[in-house]
Amino acid sequence: MSLRGSLYCGISGLNAQMSAMSVIGNNLANTNTYGFKSQRADFEDIFYSTISTANGVSQIGHGASVAAIMTDFKQGPYETTNTATNVAIGGRGYFQVRDQNYPDKYYYTRAGNFVFNNDGVLVDSSGKIVQGWKSADGSTGGKADVVGSPVDIKLDRFQSPPQATSKVSFALNLNAKAEDKSSDSANPFFAMFSQWNGQNDPPMPDTKYSFSTTIKVYDENGGAHDLTVHFDKVGNPVASGAGGKTMWEYTVTVPPSEDGRTINGTKINKTSAAGMLMAGTMTFGVGGKLEGMTAFTLSSTATGNLRGLNNWTPATFSANGYPQLTANFLGASNASIPTSGKANPIELDFGIRNKSSSGTGWTAGAGTTAASLGNTTAGLFNFNDPEYSSSAVTSHESSSSRHSAQQDGYASGFLQNVSINSDGVITGHYSNGQVLDLYVLTLAKFSSRDGLRREGSNLFSETRESGSALTGIANTGGLGKIHSNAVEQSNVDSGRQMVKLITTQRAFQANSKVITTSDSMLSEVIALKR
Repeated sequence: MSLRGSLYCGISGLNAQMSAMSVIGNNLANTNTYGFKSQRADFEDIFYSTISTANGVSQIGHGASVAAIMTDFKQGPYETTNTATNVAIGGRGYFQVRDQNYPDKYYYTRAGNFVFNNDGVLVDSSGKIVQGWKSADGSTGGKADVVGSPVDIKLDRFQSPPQATSKVSFALNLNAKAEDKSSDSANPFFAMFSQWNGQNDPPMPDTKYSFSTTIKVYDENGGAHDLTVHFDKVGNPVASGAGGKTMWEYTVTVPPSEDGRTINGTKINKTSAAGMLMAGTMTFGVGGKLEGMTAFTLSSTATGNLRGLNNWTPATFSANGYPQLTANFLGASNASIPTSGKANPIELDFGIRNKSSSGTGWTAGAGTTAASLGNTTAGLFNFNDPEYSSSAVTSHESSSSRHSAQQDGYASGFLQNVSINSDGVITGHYSNGQVLDLYVLTLAKFSSRDGLRREGSNLFSETRESGSALTGIANTGGLGKIHSNAVEQSNVDSGRQMVKLITTQRAFQANSKVITTSDSMLSEVIALKR
């Protein structure tokens, strides 16, 4: 090998070390870059020449070159943030983002410092649009329930539509020692009912009932209405006739002016029956347990005095086995009773329902109207096949009080904030208390991460060597789980890089010495002619 050859060996070493220094410099420059994965330069020796020696054939090398720039894909540490849309992946997955200018151009990143822009689009720091699946309509609870293919994540549910109340339930105690405030020897089960007059203010004096409770219910437009249930104990003579059992009368009412029902062309809110939606009784046995219940609503064929008991018939049953009522708050035509098909029926749950969903559910009594009831329980309609819940209304010897009251309606609401769970479900929280799942983040993995192409801006793109992206949902297929309010930091180890910086510098100096020494030797050869 000639002296000129040793010069080129030194040059190859310089070039290799300069490439390694560039890699180290890039690593150190990205020490604080979110999601950055450090690299290293792997060297290889170049081809060899064969020469003859005293011991036979030997080889002399011709320097070094960079064989590959390898990436370290180990997990970077987390940095917590106050932004819910900042997310990090604990696993092998990548977020999928799309170039706004090229609809079919997708990139992949570990940097989850995402924010919503002024168009409501979730984007990364370079403006690429984050991809996700739309959640199934109405899905709640943060479950990864998706439909279709991944799409741009864009907020389009800034409002939560209202939902009309379809069920009200109560858990309360009625004092078994209470005295009846209303009495009627002819119609003891409707003594309190007879005190109601929707044309008066108030419709019922507070001296005519023992206890009442009110809950807000909502119409189809999200309007709120007070629904009040009044209770009064049925007189002792009737209780004695009931075999010593305790009986209570109840009525379900709304403000008369908000009662939109129409019967045979007559607007209810113009009559004394305005606001009275349901009336009935509850029977309590030993230990104050609710054993039976009746419920009556105004007949769709009612005539004359609408408060006349002959116009009140056993309530219809919902498919869930609960008696149902309606106020028709919005005054829809032909929507006076739940069976009309246009009304918005409300189930009444006192902790008892009929197992049958056939809609017939009442045991036959002495007649088919409230007027058929005498002063004993013989004529009472009752549940045909009752089933009780653990939160039923009770009648113990303690003060009357409400334990809980629930209803399933709500007004419209506006989006207040979003959250992201470990499955990548983006959930909207609305001012009306509703929580709706909006999107699920798309994660991707590759057969060979080393085959990914770096694009800058914390982005990778797929290549033939990496294989196509395999997309899925967090916590499935080894993609990893999502951490909200956090971003993944660079995995650059600054201490290790500084050591490499020193060794690379020394290697560069050594190779430069090869060149200067070879040059000195060449000078000596040239000087031989003197």
